[in-house]
Parts: sequence; C-alpha cells; structure tokens
Amino acid sequence: MSGIKENGCSTKEELGAMSRIYLESGWLEVPWGDGDLEGSPGLRLVCLLSAGSWADRSPLHEAASQGRLLALQTLLSQGYNVNAVTIDHVTPLHEACLGDHVACARTLLEAGANVNAITIDGVTPLFNACSQGSPCCAELLLEYGAKPQLESCLPSPTHEAASKDPDILGHRCGPRHSSLGNATVCACMSQQFHCIRKLLYAGADIQKGKYWDTPLHAAAQQSNTEIVHLLLEFGADINAKNTELLRPVDVATSSSLVERMLLQHEATPSALCQLCRLCIRRRIGRPRLHLIPQLQLPTLLQNFLQYR
Repeated sequence: MSGIKENGCSTKEELGAMSRIYLESGWLEVPWGDGDLEGSPGLRLVCLLSAGSWADRSPLHEAASQGRLLALQTLLSQGYNVNAVTIDHVTPLHEACLGDHVACARTLLEAGANVNAITIDGVTPLFNACSQGSPCCAELLLEYGAKPQLESCLPSPTHEAASKDPDILGHRCGPRHSSLGNATVCACMSQQFHCIRKLLYAGADIQKGKYWDTPLHAAAQQSNTEIVHLLLEFGADINAKNTELLRPVDVATSSSLVERMLLQHEATPSALCQLCRLCIRRRIGRPRLHLIPQLQLPTLLQNFLQYR
C-alpha cells in the first residue's frame, strides 16, 4: 500500500475509511486489517475480497467515495478515466452513489460515466443509490438513462455451473444478475419509499425482483404499509409466488397491518378506474410510458395514467 501514496491516493490511515461490501443482510462496513474479523470465516473472506477491490482503486474512486467534488473535477481534467473499474468492476459512479454524493455523481455522468455499469456481483449505481435511500441520486441516474432493472433477473447456466464449482470458469464469468435482486427490490428491503416511487414512475417492472421474489414479497416482509400500498397501486400481483410457492401475504408477519392489508386487498375488487389505468399502461408498454404526455388526452387523464 506504500505505492498508493506516490500515485496520488491517500493512505488507508489518512482515509480513515471502512471498506463497504454488500451482503444479503445489507451493507457491511469492514475495518482495514483483519484483527476484528478473526473467528469468522465468512468475514475473513469478505475482507479478502475487499482488499482486492481497494488494491486497484484509482484516485477518482477515492474522490467520488468521499464526495470531494473539487478533487474529482481536477482529476477528470487531468485525464483520469471516468469509467475506471476495480477488479470487481466497481466504478467511481458506484462509489459516488453509495455515498449519496449527488454533485459528484452528476459530474461523473456529465463526463461520460456509464450509468448502467455493473459490478461482478450485478450491482449498478442505481442499486447503490436505492440501497442508501438517495432519491436525488436515483432521479439523477434515471434522467441519464439508468435502467430500473437488469435485462434478466434469473441466473444464467454459466453462473449456475460456477456456483457448483467456481474453478470451472475461473473468475471471468461476468455479473450474476440474480444474486442481489434489482434496484426496486433493494429499495423495498431498505424501505426507501421515495426511491421506489421514482423507480415505478420511470417504468420499473413491478413484478421483477430477486429470483422469483417480487418487490411486494420484499415489502411484505418489512411490514411497511405505505410501500405495500404503493406497490399495489402500481399493479403488483398479490398472488405471485416465489421459489417456495409463497405469496406476499404468506411471508408477511402474522397478524400485522401488512397481512391485514393484503388480505383485504385480496377480498376487495379493484375499482374500475384502477383496472382501466393498469390495462392502458400495460397496453402502452413500460418502455413507452414516458410518452403518455404526448397523447391527445386531457391533462387530468394524463396525470391519472402517470399516478401524478
């Protein structure tokens, strides 16, 4: 690590930073060194993976991670690659969004950063923004063309083979799209209402989440009635089943407000206007929902179709 100082980066001691790794339970901050990780093989592995990421981080990664806008602009003017990646394919934009540094994210995007860059674990900048509850970052990314979800939420045969025997394919099998879920399900798990709403406004697929778990499955487990109501309004399938053949109501806490809400929704017919809105939106298609304002319709009806 002594060479990092000479290349323009701060040392670990000067950064005073924690290495952040996403686990299924959330973002884990791992201190430098392995003294605090002894006795936990899983955490030791995480530390080793983290060391690989930090070893090839550029000064641009550091500036974006710490929200140092002036340093970021200076580095870009000096010719640093805005899309530089670590061994895990983490870009400076990933770091800026993870730290909720909107100004840095905007600067990177204006300089040509790939808004849909994907890490080895299938994490996008939008995923990071939603996991941290940053609606401003999420909105910015969507304005620059961020995809609310990946093209596929299912594991490829390549990744299935690698999951059985990692040595079959080495370390170059690309991102595993299904391991973390998409940005919508991440926001539901983190209970980030405003991020979810922006994703749905942008046309996120309400039925796609993590494996066969939908965003409604994730929201039901968190017992957040406001998010559950939002998802139902946007047409979430209350009867969708996950890999264990469980519906959202089955994974909700027993006797909770969410369970009662789901049971009531199941027993109550939807209003005709709601059914018409969902039907029209499906007919238009998610990729073309942004064209609704161009339809020859009264403004009131346009706003209704867009949930405005």
